[in-house]
Amino acid sequence: MPGPVLVFDSGVGGLSVAQSLRQHYPHASLCYACDNAWLPYGLRDDAVLAKRIVTVCQAAVAACQASVLVVACNTASTLALEALRQALSVPVIGTVPAIKPAAQVSTTRHIGLLATSATVNRPYTQGLIESFASDCRVTRLAADPLVVEAEAWLAGKPLNAAHIQQALAPLWEAIQATPALDTVVLGCTHFPLLQPLLVSLSPVPLAWVDSGDAIARRVGQVAATLISSVPDGRCFTTAPAAALADGMARYGFSAPQLLALPDAD
Repeated sequence: MPGPVLVFDSGVGGLSVAQSLRQHYPHASLCYACDNAWLPYGLRDDAVLAKRIVTVCQAAVAACQASVLVVACNTASTLALEALRQALSVPVIGTVPAIKPAAQVSTTRHIGLLATSATVNRPYTQGLIESFASDCRVTRLAADPLVVEAEAWLAGKPLNAAHIQQALAPLWEAIQATPALDTVVLGCTHFPLLQPLLVSLSPVPLAWVDSGDAIARRVGQVAATLISSVPDGRCFTTAPAAALADGMARYGFSAPQLLALPDAD
């Protein structure tokens, strides 16, 4: 029997992708690994970070006996996807902002890209816009505070709605533009974890689009089978993360255990 699907992220954002995988494949075994010792990735040197991502993912694939690796992190995907595919013998699936499906559903042709500073500013993101949303107005908003809020929320702290509202103010202003913004890309895997609050804060109904379903479909295409003999729900971190135990449990994962790295940093 093949091993589980391994979901990797720098933090807890990949849980939104794991949630989509569980919805699509309720009988599949999942494993989760996050490099919380190096969170946030956006502040790291690209070359050093790419090497680190390969090291952590190699260790996590071995620890989980994974049959598929899902890189549920936009930064990691843009930096290290090809290196991971060269280093690993299992299929590797990356994450990109859901600009193409957002452009397909927008009726006003004005979409918002809610992402981290690293993703908003990368040439790769501009390439996606030019390829799939060239006829759209795209309002880009770096919303790094939402990553902090999602991490804190999963660790049991209350969400700061005022803090989130302040971060989203430019998005709400775009709703008043001509044409009005009608669709938002949740361009960081942390953000779907906050979607119920985002919906409640929005002054008008919007279409919220993320990559979770597309990733899940791709996993189904590359995996020979999604039934595994390996226990479901193991979780690995690169730094102690006892505060995340309850939050991980809500998404079907066991208490985090430290991942052994060959050259721990």
